[in-house]
Amino acid sequence: MLLIERYVITEARRPLLVMLGILVFIFASYSAERYLAEAANGTLALRVVFDIVVYKVLIALEVLIPVALYVSVVLSLGRLYHDSEITAVAAAGMSPLRIYKAVAILALPIAVGVAALSLYGRPWAYANAYRLEQESKSELDVHHLLAGRFNVNAENGRMILAERIDHQSGRLQDVLIFDGGERKTRLYRSQEAWIADPNPYDPVVEMTHGIAYSLQHSGIQDKRILFKRMSIHLNPLETTAEFRRKAASWQELAASSALPERAELQWRESRGVSAFILALLAIPLSRTAPRRGRFATLLPVTAVYAVIFYAGDICKSLVANGSLPLTPGLWLVPLAMGLVLIGLIVRERAIVRVKAA
Repeated sequence: MLLIERYVITEARRPLLVMLGILVFIFASYSAERYLAEAANGTLALRVVFDIVVYKVLIALEVLIPVALYVSVVLSLGRLYHDSEITAVAAAGMSPLRIYKAVAILALPIAVGVAALSLYGRPWAYANAYRLEQESKSELDVHHLLAGRFNVNAENGRMILAERIDHQSGRLQDVLIFDGGERKTRLYRSQEAWIADPNPYDPVVEMTHGIAYSLQHSGIQDKRILFKRMSIHLNPLETTAEFRRKAASWQELAASSALPERAELQWRESRGVSAFILALLAIPLSRTAPRRGRFATLLPVTAVYAVIFYAGDICKSLVANGSLPLTPGLWLVPLAMGLVLIGLIVRERAIVRVKAA
């Protein structure tokens, strides 16, 4: 590798790790705050918060890594333009394409990693994060329930109120349980309750000395039952179609003909290509006049990334609902990015030839 390429790669690599660390820290802090709030409200077990945050960070890396690479290239080349280093090597006869070559060498393995992360790591992390979150909420783990408060599960509307909770034995005293459903609502009041079967797909609660109400949403078949001991099966949390799609492997998505699944697959397949082209687009966007300032292009750089990000999200929605055909589908965004990049490179080479003449 030639001296110029090594120098550009070194300059771009330095802020890359710092920028990625900052983005990961910000995202992890935001996620931790969200899930710690749920734990404080008694809707999520505190013991699973750290694991869920780790999985969420892994999911976000397919976006955070391209952003960090994009910003790092802009900042590093912006400094070289600011200090007139690019101008000096250009005056010595260096081709502008060598800058693109250097960034491509740095971006290519990162783009491959992003593609692998999107195809394999992201669905795996989605499945594990969702499993931990749903099991914690649906297992009725008494360790995250708070006594004297309405512990509401936002996923299915279930509410548990216990005057006293023995976290060692798992017993709840003076309990009120509200369990909603599509056809009927069930309400239970008992002196004592405990979890007989924590299976999230069929949770069973044992109760003693209480009263049960079954209220039909339509009709007049309401029931009121006095009991000394009762076992109840609460409504399990249902897995949404969106979750199943995000947690599905790329093989499952490829075997499906449904448009939402095809849109999800195209999203994953295009992440690596988009990350690579985005890094190359940062080169012309980072160009500034000498001594103008390293952050002079910050606003247009941010605007370009926002347009690319939201364009991809919009195309994904259009493909999923059939408004945009599968060909080109989500590949429309990296295709447009590539055409713009080629246009900028051709324009730059034309300017260099004019100046040389």
